[in-house]
Amino acid sequence: MVADNKSKSDISLAGTFASSAFAACFAEICTIPLDTAKVRLQLQKKAVAGDGVALPKYRGMLGTVATIAREEGLPALWKGIVPGLHRQCLFGGLRIGLYEPVKNLYVGKDFVGDVPLSKKILAGLTTGALGIAIANPTDLVKVRLQAEGRLAPGVPRRYSGAMNAYSTIVRQEGIGALWTGIGPNVARNAIINAAELASYDQVKQTLLKLPGFTDNVVTHILAGLGAGFFAVCIGSPVDVVKSRMMGDSSAYKSTLDCFVKTLKNDFLPSSYGGKCYILLSSRMTGKAVCEKLRVVSRVE
Repeated sequence: MVADNKSKSDISLAGTFASSAFAACFAEICTIPLDTAKVRLQLQKKAVAGDGVALPKYRGMLGTVATIAREEGLPALWKGIVPGLHRQCLFGGLRIGLYEPVKNLYVGKDFVGDVPLSKKILAGLTTGALGIAIANPTDLVKVRLQAEGRLAPGVPRRYSGAMNAYSTIVRQEGIGALWTGIGPNVARNAIINAAELASYDQVKQTLLKLPGFTDNVVTHILAGLGAGFFAVCIGSPVDVVKSRMMGDSSAYKSTLDCFVKTLKNDFLPSSYGGKCYILLSSRMTGKAVCEKLRVVSRVE
């Protein structure tokens, strides 16, 4: 998946897509409790109580997980898993599965040697933007279901499940509403995908040049950790804007208004809200699983 020389794949594009989608879904199942905590932290805003500022309901990743489990039950941590799997089948399969073909397209069929970092970044931007433009409805439903727990006790829930959410949004808001937040979502996923895949590529390439490192799962996990670190540092502010626009777009006039208000009111606590989860999330898990599947399938 990340070899710098052009890979001679003996697996079809459909097979590559399937391997990538399976890896992304596996990571989603393992990490969605942390993702739910991330969304709650990102949607949390400073609450004014009297003359002071009320203490936030959610404090830190583990504290948020504990609060959700205590107040709503353990199943609430997996709220959004169905649209999450829908999203990973589409977005995960496209962004990872198309990365190598697109990268090879940018360098040319006769290219030999190490692929320039700029080409890796360009390929990541392309597949990230393309993938999420198609998968945006699944992301929207996932965020809205994860945000349901913020409603006060006794307030009726808007959606009974994923399929009900899709149909309710179309019926009440129009089919175009499924692409609410498409601007920040494309920016977010293109940036994070480029940072993640290009850094994974680069870190793995560097590790394999060091004595003692081979193309095995340890190298894949270390490269995944490096990719997760770069992705979260670069993409978290845009990720917050995406979550807020999808969770409650009525609170903002536009994407720019959301960004400005977030920056003005609670930039530091919210822009990197939930950042710790990524270092243990699909950024590492999905990459390692996908690499192993590709090795088994003899992709590289």
